[in-house]
Amino acid sequence: MFLGKIWNIYFLKLLFKQQNWLINYLCAMKVTAYSCDVQSCFLCTLCLPEWLPAINSNKQNRQYKKGEQLFEEGSEASGIYFLYKGVVKVHKRWGEDKQLILHFAKQGDMIGYRGLGNDRRYPVTATALENSIVCFVDIRFFEATLQVNHQLTYSLMQFYANELQAAELRMRNLAHMEVKGRIAEMLLMLQKNFGKNNEGSLNISLSRQDMASYCGTTYETFFRLINELTREGMIQISGKSIKIYLEDKLLALTTSK
Repeated sequence: MFLGKIWNIYFLKLLFKQQNWLINYLCAMKVTAYSCDVQSCFLCTLCLPEWLPAINSNKQNRQYKKGEQLFEEGSEASGIYFLYKGVVKVHKRWGEDKQLILHFAKQGDMIGYRGLGNDRRYPVTATALENSIVCFVDIRFFEATLQVNHQLTYSLMQFYANELQAAELRMRNLAHMEVKGRIAEMLLMLQKNFGKNNEGSLNISLSRQDMASYCGTTYETFFRLINELTREGMIQISGKSIKIYLEDKLLALTTSK
C-alpha cells in the first residue's frame, strides 16, 4: 500500500511536464546531457530507494560557465539546485554597488533552498566561480518529495536549524569581530570545507574581492590585513594560492576580544 502511494504521487508528478514546467525547461540557460549519479547529493542519499526513479525523471542537469548566474536575487523561485561539480558563491546586495557573500557552495551542497516558503522568490543570487554542473529539481516536485520522504524532511529541518545558527553567528561576528579576525575565520572555514590540494594550498581559488565581500570589508582593508597575516608568518600567498602555516594563531584571532 505504501509503495502504491509512492508511485501514485510519482505519476502525478509527471504532470509537471506541462505549461509552466515546459517554459522553465526551454528557458534554462544551460541544459546538458552530463548526468549525475542519482546517489551522492543531499536529495538522493536521503530519499527512499523507490523514489529515485521519480527524481531521475524530473531532474535537469545544467552546466554554468564561470561568472554565470544560476539565479538572481528577487527572481521567482523555480526550483532547488544540487551542486554536482564546481564552486558557487551565494551573495546578497549590500548597498548600491556592493555585495555580501553569504556562502561558498561546494560539490554536494544544496542551493536555492532560501526560495522555499510563501514569498517564492530567491532572496539571494548564486554565481558560478568556476565551470559548474548542477542538478536542478522543480520546486513543486521537491515539495512533493518532502511529503513522501520523511527522513529527507527531518534532515532538511535540521539543516535549516544549523543554517539559522550559523547565520546568527555570522551576523554577530560581522558586527563585533575585528576585520582581521573575520579574515582568519574565513581562511579556517575554507580549509575545513574545501581542504588542501597536493601543494598544501587551500583547494579553492578566490579573488581578493570575493574574499573581502565574504568578510564584509573593503578591498583595500582586506588587502592590507591579508598582507599583515603574511608578514606575521601565519599564511603564504602566491597569486590566488593560499597556504596556512600557523592555524592556532589564526584561531586565536577569531576568539580575541
